Amino acid sequence: MPESILKNVAVVLYESQDSINIGGVVRSMKNMGASDLRLIRPCVYDPNRIEQVAHDTRDIVEKIRHFDTIDAALADCVYVVGYSGRRQAARWARHTPRSAAVDLLEHAQAGKVAIMFGREDHGLPNEALDRSHAICTIPTTEHFSLNVAQACLLGLYELHLLAGDNTKKLSAPRHAAGSPQKAQVERTFADMEAALSAIAYFKTRNQELIMRAFRSMVFRANPDSREMLMLRTASIEVLRTIEREVRHGRAGGAARTRCRRRDRDRTPGGRPGRRPLPAAASRPSKRPPPVGADHENE
Repeated sequence: MPESILKNVAVVLYESQDSINIGGVVRSMKNMGASDLRLIRPCVYDPNRIEQVAHDTRDIVEKIRHFDTIDAALADCVYVVGYSGRRQAARWARHTPRSAAVDLLEHAQAGKVAIMFGREDHGLPNEALDRSHAICTIPTTEHFSLNVAQACLLGLYELHLLAGDNTKKLSAPRHAAGSPQKAQVERTFADMEAALSAIAYFKTRNQELIMRAFRSMVFRANPDSREMLMLRTASIEVLRTIEREVRHGRAGGAARTRCRRRDRDRTPGGRPGRRPLPAAASRPSKRPPPVGADHENE
């Protein structure tokens, strides 16, 4: 694999006050492919504690460099972007993390570049901003309260994407299924149309337009073959449920009529076929007839 352009990106922290934030920055760097961390007069910290905050980052922690001045930390850099939420006069070029990434990677072709972050309490001082080629401000609400590690992650994320370093591969779903074949799709729509007809859905609706709308909706969802089969079996189960209800005399008149017509079409000569009643249906019942059943005495 070719070496990443992010090797030319340094992260500079000015007077960090909390070792936890240093650990958070190290974790962000590890996730986004940066490895050059420079600390200007940091607080006292334990490298082992940093690794407890950012697991598996010894390669970055071992290479941390310390500097006494801003000029020394930036001496080899050809382009520097300071991250600041302060509203400065219009004397610096202004960036968001995304637009800053474009300039940073362009200059990284020629040499080392840096993104610089300030103290947790006051950010970057004017001395540091004076040494920045551009200022980056992260768009937020009026409640501007990002810590150093969060701001660093956002900046490195844009660099990571623009550099094409997003190498983590997402595994396919465990039960991934292929695309449905056209024959399966048409069988599904046929069974769906039959089920909707059986429940009189088209009684007051244009059947052709409704089915066209369902096709459009299903195609937008782009179901795989397993999902298409689920849709078909749901439609088939509607038809089977109606058949069971008709067989036991509990379906409404419209459903019974449709099922009788279907039975007539299946009977040779077009004559309605008679089916023997189930044994339970031949015995008188003391229970009131279900709602929707025909009453001979009415």
